[in-house]
Amino acid sequence: MIFKKFQRITIIKSNRPVVHDINEQLQWLGSSLGLFNLRDKDKSCFRIFIELLKSAKKKISLSSDELASKLSLSRGTVVHHLNKLMQAGIVVHDQGKYILRVENLEVLIDELQKDIKRTTEDLKDIAKEIDKVLGL
Repeated sequence: MIFKKFQRITIIKSNRPVVHDINEQLQWLGSSLGLFNLRDKDKSCFRIFIELLKSAKKKISLSSDELASKLSLSRGTVVHHLNKLMQAGIVVHDQGKYILRVENLEVLIDELQKDIKRTTEDLKDIAKEIDKVLGL
């Protein structure tokens, strides 16, 4: 059986924050990528994202247990959000630990942009094949 790696790329267009508050900008960035939503009342995913951002700067990966302990969250909550971050192509899992895909946010957005381009090129190729079969 062949398993394919799936990545969910979500972009939500919203107005940028007017105030130049770093937390508000980080929240806007993550929300624009579909990472944070209103159901996450205690901002668990945001807090995990920030902790992973700090660890990426130090080039340190963290286990789900370490994240849970640092953030006073259950391991189940941490794993749930880590899975979401991995599906979004933002976090990678290596040898039982997690780290951001790249070391900074600008490069992260560049990488996501490349992912989007590859995905839309694949979609275009399939659409072209379908059009040809349908005689369009």
